[in-house]
Amino acid sequence: MPSNQQKRPIFGESRGLSDDEAQYVQDMIQEAQQSSRGLTIPKADLAESATTKLTPDAAKIIDASKVRLILNRFNRDFLYGRGRFDEYQGGLLLKWGDGYSRKHIWVSVEGDKLLFEKSHSRRCDKPYCNGTHHVLSRDLWTQTSVVNDELGDCFRRPVYEPTDD
Repeated sequence: MPSNQQKRPIFGESRGLSDDEAQYVQDMIQEAQQSSRGLTIPKADLAESATTKLTPDAAKIIDASKVRLILNRFNRDFLYGRGRFDEYQGGLLLKWGDGYSRKHIWVSVEGDKLLFEKSHSRRCDKPYCNGTHHVLSRDLWTQTSVVNDELGDCFRRPVYEPTDD
């Protein structure tokens, strides 16, 4: 092909990874980084308010809203299994990144409402925004597309963990 002609772009479709492919990529990244960092937090390092189990009411809402299922797919397909999940009595936390780039998605339950912590600190244009959280009522969190959109927004604009300096 002459050098003055440009190649045509390649069009394709993205696809999710199988569990085996995701595990392979995760192992490759771990080996390439030569990291000794564990993928779980030792129990001694967890805050007292942290538990290994959601309260039954919170677990029911988290499961019914499909939050855990969607976050597991994000972790597998976009983070290659490098994210870590922490459960608290009232919520679920997905963390990823190291050092100064630690990011997280925090989803909590208050009563029958599902709360998504946001990276902004003032009200946005969504009617269910209170300035720091997007608060979804039962009518909203039972709609998988709304929950998926919220989690996608949280993934694109995660909350950064403050440094202890």
